[in-house]
Amino acid sequence: MSEEKREVRKATLGEALLSFGLLAVIMAIAIIKYGVDPHVPMFCGVIVATLISLKIGYTYSELEQAMIDGITKAMQSALILMVIGILIGVWMVAGVVPSMIYYGLNILSPKIFLPATMIICSITSLATGTSWGTAGTMGIALIGIAQGLGIPAGITAGAALSGAYFGDKMSPLSDTTNLAPAMAGTDVFTHVKYMLKATAVSYLIAMVVFVTVGLKFGGGDAQLQGIANLQTAIKSQFNVSPILMLPPVIVIATIAKKMPAIPGITLGVLIAAVMGPIFQGSSCDLGAIFDCGMNGYVATVENLPADVAALFTPDELDAFLSLLSKGGIMSMMFSVSMTIIAMMFGGVVEMTGQMEIIVKQILKLVRTDAGLVVLTEITCIFSNMTMPEQYISIVVPGRMYAQTYQDRGLHPKCLSNALESAGTVSGAFIPWHTCGVFMSTTLGVPIWGAGGYAPWLVFNYVQIVVTAVFAYLGITVTKMTDEEKKILAETGHVS
Repeated sequence: MSEEKREVRKATLGEALLSFGLLAVIMAIAIIKYGVDPHVPMFCGVIVATLISLKIGYTYSELEQAMIDGITKAMQSALILMVIGILIGVWMVAGVVPSMIYYGLNILSPKIFLPATMIICSITSLATGTSWGTAGTMGIALIGIAQGLGIPAGITAGAALSGAYFGDKMSPLSDTTNLAPAMAGTDVFTHVKYMLKATAVSYLIAMVVFVTVGLKFGGGDAQLQGIANLQTAIKSQFNVSPILMLPPVIVIATIAKKMPAIPGITLGVLIAAVMGPIFQGSSCDLGAIFDCGMNGYVATVENLPADVAALFTPDELDAFLSLLSKGGIMSMMFSVSMTIIAMMFGGVVEMTGQMEIIVKQILKLVRTDAGLVVLTEITCIFSNMTMPEQYISIVVPGRMYAQTYQDRGLHPKCLSNALESAGTVSGAFIPWHTCGVFMSTTLGVPIWGAGGYAPWLVFNYVQIVVTAVFAYLGITVTKMTDEEKKILAETGHVS
């Protein structure tokens, strides 16, 4: 059939639901039943969406271009993730992150164990940009200490994860913190600043809860030898110093000054690369900086003095080594590749109208801008339940609603805030979600049931509710100026 006579139409609701439904089923089976990574299942979703699009008249060349266009929209996020990988690796070998963790541990006090747990995990997650890494390191250590203090593991896990997800949500080093604004059409610094009010309120509420609950566990002397051992081990491998707090302070300062993300993060890398050899000596020479920037810093038991290694059980030693083994471009390839494949799917369903028809049906239920924010949160939670992978719960709803926010004149930061306020934090209380499975397995604490941590994920629950309430109060609903509308229309991105 000639190009002129070829019939092309937009997808029907049934076809769109088939595309998204099969994706959800494939993802659920692959992740829940077989425990595999979401990349190939997501690619199967790309195949399904492509076949449906071919059926309704699109050519493969058109669909391939749609995939490329979708990937292009997330390219800034991919670049930032790679630079962040370099940052974390260099910060590790330079002693920046170890110093942050070391001084963070000094906050711990027996009488305020639960709020201190939340604060320590917040600092660690802010420093590393990962809730998984925080739970797998500091979380494990704090659970062990809590058991010695007679504090229930479920409550401790809730406090630890509340802090971990706060850092994951607010750290410019976090992949989700960079992914959400990339999907919405704004930059990471604008996104972080806009999240501050609702996140601060949520954090304060969670802190009050853990302070109150922690009072009943505050009597008696605590056996904090585990923390002392951890600090001893850190000092045996790094020269810690308050001066090494300078790189993260400078990166945070760039947020207030609205410096573009990549130059701001790169500045943090360069400062740490200069300070590292000064404080760490030959262990942080130029070759180590290059290697850790690419492959991350790897802590080994051989570098620990024998008397320090003897302070730990084998499991505790593994936890300590994993605490410091982080960073590098290669550590970000999981997220980058997942983003690319998910955006292939997003590009196809967006161009062929599969996303549009579903959004139109859903939006019939929405009358206000605040309702749109709440609907976005609900969609993120539903995505986490049906396609149990954190990145997808940000990517798919982000592409679904980006145009609607623009049509309503809402700033993209409203969308990015809603995406992260629900998509990032809701996976941990879903038993079949990748985050829920990881947290439960890593901490050795069930999600629900007797002794489960889900009822104590205070920050995660409160964050979703506060963002919704703030939307109806007009705090998380911001209109664009005419100039911003023009910039967004021309570039697809506005600060």
